[in-house]
Amino acid sequence: MSTAIRVAVGLPVRSAGADPDVVLTWAVRAEHGPFSGLAVPDRVVHDALEPLVALAAAAAVTRRIGLLTSIVLGPTRETTLLARQAASVDVLSRGRLTLGVGIGIRPDDYTATGTDFATRGRRLDAQLPLLRRIWAGEPLDSGAEPVDPGIGMIGPAPARPGGPQVLVGGYVDAVARRIAAWGDGFMAPGGGDPERMAALWRAIVDAWDAAGRAGRPRRVAGSYFALGPRAEEAARAHIDAWYGFDPALAERRLRGIPTTVEAVSAVIRRHEDDGADELVLRPCVADLDQLDRLTDL
Repeated sequence: MSTAIRVAVGLPVRSAGADPDVVLTWAVRAEHGPFSGLAVPDRVVHDALEPLVALAAAAAVTRRIGLLTSIVLGPTRETTLLARQAASVDVLSRGRLTLGVGIGIRPDDYTATGTDFATRGRRLDAQLPLLRRIWAGEPLDSGAEPVDPGIGMIGPAPARPGGPQVLVGGYVDAVARRIAAWGDGFMAPGGGDPERMAALWRAIVDAWDAAGRAGRPRRVAGSYFALGPRAEEAARAHIDAWYGFDPALAERRLRGIPTTVEAVSAVIRRHEDDGADELVLRPCVADLDQLDRLTDL
């Protein structure tokens, strides 16, 4: 099928059975395929690769394809280190990083990192301007962590002035305010209620215009997928492993996963019709056959 929307593919860093050969071969094949980007998720309490490390590895074996965190849990991380990691990946990839950030919904990720789940939104509000100041080489006289205003530059300088594009993800109304103030666009979570997501996007555009921002915010959508024999079984196993802590949420996620070529095509068309610039299709199975089937589509 031919589409105007760009299609990125998830890197299988959290799927059962993923190994270095699969991950790196997947990145190389995606680079030579029709895909616009490689995307990685974030989760602390889970058997998965750390997202920015995984993207650094992907950067080493690719030259063209975009690299996205979809998303990184900003409030679970010390901000200065996050800024340096993101800038480093941006430098190593020659400016291909898009930093998707959000707050997440799982308290155990915060317990494991010694951070406060209840204040994660306020922490992200403080992190976003601090990331911008670090990437710009400006004095750090305020922010999420107390920093001596006389401290020197915290590097490296990103490949692009001002740092990588920052896309804010989530379902809450505060997402619109964060994007208008500090972001470059919206990283839409997969599986959200379509009417709710449409209303949130309208609020994002309205906040963007009210802030006097030029142009239009970037819009990246997301969906899981599984193809081939036993696709439905593979999708259920993946969702149970990831969302089993909330059975009702897991069922909602599962209902939206396309498991046939026709269903994947319909998902792409729907997001294109909704005005998304890019769609991230995340694999439920760490098998190169999944990438080959998606490439054929």
